Amino acid sequence: MPKKGKKYQEALKLVDRNKAYGIQEAVEVVKKASTANFDETVEAAFRLGVDPKKADQQIRGAMVLPHGTGKTQRVLVFAKGDKAKEAEAAGADYVGDEEYINKINQGWFEFDVVVATPDMMAQVGKLGRVLGPKGLMPNPKTGTVTFEVEKAVQDIKAGKVEYRVDKAGNIHVPIGKVSFDDQKLIENFDALADTVVKAKPQSSKGTYMRNVSISSTMGPGIKVDVSSYLAK
Repeated sequence: MPKKGKKYQEALKLVDRNKAYGIQEAVEVVKKASTANFDETVEAAFRLGVDPKKADQQIRGAMVLPHGTGKTQRVLVFAKGDKAKEAEAAGADYVGDEEYINKINQGWFEFDVVVATPDMMAQVGKLGRVLGPKGLMPNPKTGTVTFEVEKAVQDIKAGKVEYRVDKAGNIHVPIGKVSFDDQKLIENFDALADTVVKAKPQSSKGTYMRNVSISSTMGPGIKVDVSSYLAK
């Protein structure tokens, strides 16, 4: 691994590596340890006691954070007719069908989230090889394959985030920016942690939340005590 820079080493001194912080103190430490000259994203990481190889333990979904992520998502909607008009009225950045499929095949990716109406999925499905590896493929589980395009676009613009367990049993989700006031970051974390707890598969055995931490883009991870969330 490359050696971490001087700023990171200084930030590390602020963190007690053996301590699991309450979320309020964890947020305070994340802010103190943020040394970059841009508004860093704050991310929560959950290491879960699940086996993602088992179909019923592949945790995946989406939720709207109470205070958004601090990033405005560019939304592409594949729809026709009235549903296309509905998407435009809801504030989608790009709305169309064949023209955007062709653009993407030619290497265009000026968007962050893709929504599609179910009747468009036969065509959009052809983009699976391109959109899949980037995590951009619309999916009913995350509410991005739907006829309710107005709600889908509005939720995304309001701060909807997707969560998905990776091969190692981890979930990484942005919960805001360092510039957010503490309470907004805490409330976003609370909502996310509650959602992850509720998503526990019945077949999951042993400790479910093995390790939880928050960090800024360039800062060290701060371990969070989640016992209170599990006790709810």
